[in-house]
Amino acid sequence: MPQDLSADFVIVGSGIIGALLARKLALAGASVLMLEAGPLVTRAELVARFRNSPRRSDWMSPYPPSPWAPHPVYQPEDNGYLVHAGPYPYKAEYIRQVGGSTWHWAAQAWRNVPNDFRIHSLYGVGVDWPFGYDELEPYYQEAEEIMGVSGAPNTGSPRSKPFPMEPVAEVWAMRRLRERLAPEYAVVGNTTARNSRAYDGRPPCCGNNSCQPICPIDAQYHGGLAVDAALAAGAKLQVNANVFKLEHDGAARITAAHYYDPDKRSHRVTGKTFIVAANGVESPRLLLLSQSDKFPHGLANSRDMVGRHLMDHPSTSLTFDADEDVWLGRGPQSPNSINTMRDGAFRSEHAAYRLDFTNISRVDVTTRTLISEGVYGPEFERRLRYSAAREMNVKNVLEVLPRPEHRIALSDQKDAMGLPKPQTHYSIDDYTRAGHVRSQQDFKRIAELMGGINLRFSKDGDFANNQHICGTVSMGTDPAVSVCDEWGRAHDHENLYLAGTGVLPTSSTCNSTQNGIAVALRSAQHLLAQRTGQPVPRAAAPSARS
Repeated sequence: MPQDLSADFVIVGSGIIGALLARKLALAGASVLMLEAGPLVTRAELVARFRNSPRRSDWMSPYPPSPWAPHPVYQPEDNGYLVHAGPYPYKAEYIRQVGGSTWHWAAQAWRNVPNDFRIHSLYGVGVDWPFGYDELEPYYQEAEEIMGVSGAPNTGSPRSKPFPMEPVAEVWAMRRLRERLAPEYAVVGNTTARNSRAYDGRPPCCGNNSCQPICPIDAQYHGGLAVDAALAAGAKLQVNANVFKLEHDGAARITAAHYYDPDKRSHRVTGKTFIVAANGVESPRLLLLSQSDKFPHGLANSRDMVGRHLMDHPSTSLTFDADEDVWLGRGPQSPNSINTMRDGAFRSEHAAYRLDFTNISRVDVTTRTLISEGVYGPEFERRLRYSAAREMNVKNVLEVLPRPEHRIALSDQKDAMGLPKPQTHYSIDDYTRAGHVRSQQDFKRIAELMGGINLRFSKDGDFANNQHICGTVSMGTDPAVSVCDEWGRAHDHENLYLAGTGVLPTSSTCNSTQNGIAVALRSAQHLLAQRTGQPVPRAAAPSARS
């Protein structure tokens, strides 16, 4: 285990955002070191774990936590790593290993719509971002070209250049939804980082329908590929390095990161600039753990903002039986959606939302249900075939507003390394619940247009969690209500930067990864400009809109 590690940029975390940030810095000639708490696991190992798992519907089954780098799991039971203080449980799932949680994402790579950056100015709710859509647009494009992204031309997000590729071929079920819901609803292909053709040495999607928990052929981009790209650019990686404290000097500059190895031996890493790029739970946890006489409440936390404004995307759903065979289960698991409620004047009253259609095979879950009910023989075959052919599902993806009482804190419980576990304080507020209520109109009409019968709404008051952790180290112009500035630099520390979805000041209605990547690439441009003394170029508005 190395004893003397140092770099120009020390990045805590090797998820997709930290790795692509590392890649960009290393390509410019900087020395970069990524510190990853968990182990290095290959795609072949993960595919084998999924194939051999008795819990095929548990998307965390290929990703068991390491004792020295625990993360939350809830099947077969809650491992208790994430402590829920309520009033509503926030059961976040994430992976602490090289590549991070996008090993098992659905590859949805949405851009915000322009008004998402100005919801306070426009609708009197939430907060405005410290910059607008046009500032981020070239970095959206940069991220899309790295990952290989496709999407529909009418999502409401202006573009200066086309998508890098065409979408994956439309599956039959989604075609029938699109045809039968028109003209009342525009069903469009999701914006995804999934190959429809050979791209960057990786094959096109072949329809395995296991995007979550693992694409077995790497047609889908993920953090493991991002780490490979960072290493190829010259960055270094230290695995099994659970960073538990950042050290500072008398001027509040960060001087070192301390990490435990699996045997709980402590190591010290020095650098010029430190970037915390763990997720929206582990990043604030590390800052809160880094207490000192000068900063008794942790780093970047002089105004008690670290951990606050926790957001995600709660969902409710409808399952129904269509009046024709649609046969879910071939192709991507989440290929199409309806986006008409992503923005509008209604946002002053209730949450915006997307409507997302499921294309996950019904065979496994229906088989388990029928066996548990004691159904066998011809009746088993009849009911399984009917479910596999006719069952459909639509869910909402609800906007959540940043509220200071929703937060990550330190628990008084300790993990296996003797460190305080993260604690969540969370609830579903009236604004989000009102969006849920409005979406029920859409659910019912969609089912009606598909000739739906046997409508099964999700249990009233229960909200699924989409694992899109946002906020907790939010960026903003006012240090009194934010943790870092528009570039991710902590207000309290000259050489400490934050990256990841935790810096996003609002949740919008889209999966958070693409926003987090684009913001990090913009921050990287700022960091590189500082090295050369050149200003960061300001972006022009997109000339082409689609």
